[in-house]
Amino acid sequence: MSRAADVTARALITLLAFTAIAILASICVFLVQSAMKSMGEVGLLSMLKGTSWYPTSDPAEFGFLPSELGSFWVTLVALLLSVPLGVAAAVYLSEFARPVVKEFGKTIIEFMAAVPSVVFGLIGLYIVVPLIKTSFHLDSGLTGLSAGLIVGIVCLPTIISISEDALRSVPDDLRRGSLALGSTRWQTAVKIILPAASSGIFAAVMLGLGRAIGETMVVLMLAGNAGILPSSPFMAARTLTGTIAQETGEVMHGGLHYSALFTMGLVLFAWTFVINLFADVILDRQKKKWS
Repeated sequence: MSRAADVTARALITLLAFTAIAILASICVFLVQSAMKSMGEVGLLSMLKGTSWYPTSDPAEFGFLPSELGSFWVTLVALLLSVPLGVAAAVYLSEFARPVVKEFGKTIIEFMAAVPSVVFGLIGLYIVVPLIKTSFHLDSGLTGLSAGLIVGIVCLPTIISISEDALRSVPDDLRRGSLALGSTRWQTAVKIILPAASSGIFAAVMLGLGRAIGETMVVLMLAGNAGILPSSPFMAARTLTGTIAQETGEVMHGGLHYSALFTMGLVLFAWTFVINLFADVILDRQKKKWS
């Protein structure tokens, strides 16, 4: 009876795994099919390198570079904020916090992960945007910097949770050995635990990067959505996700503009797929290292 249950469970898990892979492959096929028109008429390389996005002009121009640069600045600012803050918070919770503080901190992090992005966007509109405008004497606070700061806060739960898991997975023997040799808890954390968990922390950063690239609502509300080439994060920017979300509902189904937006989605899909795959490989290496 137990053998039959084991076989059934294994078959069910295998079926679910292949179903997930089939769904992922179907999404990829759907994106490629929808993007074929623009890739054939405009060319993928021309779109990736194009500097102008004027889909309704005659002739239409479908350059992705303004959106790619906008995504770059927003993601860079987000990572500069979230990586040091997230890793430091993970080290504190894993190595120094008392049990009560640790449980409270983890509860707050889980709550942050559940808050909708639009709420962070509203906070950014009323606090960050005026602050950026005043601090840097800008005409408008709707910039890549404002969006990046809030996206960085949105990424924090991902980076803290996975980094803290990686730090906790380091064997206690290493901690006890370091302390027995006379190291302080701070020295043990910095010189022993952090290097040992570095691959897991790197995976957390990569997943945070994927989260930052894919964020839509916050950048729509805070980045300014200007179709220009932003040379710095202090300028208004339009991201790949923002462009797709803003224009998809207004274009003719099956047209060239519609297809170009799907090509943009395909590029975004490829970026996030590679980032998540890379992070999974790193996490798998860490599990094997300490198993």
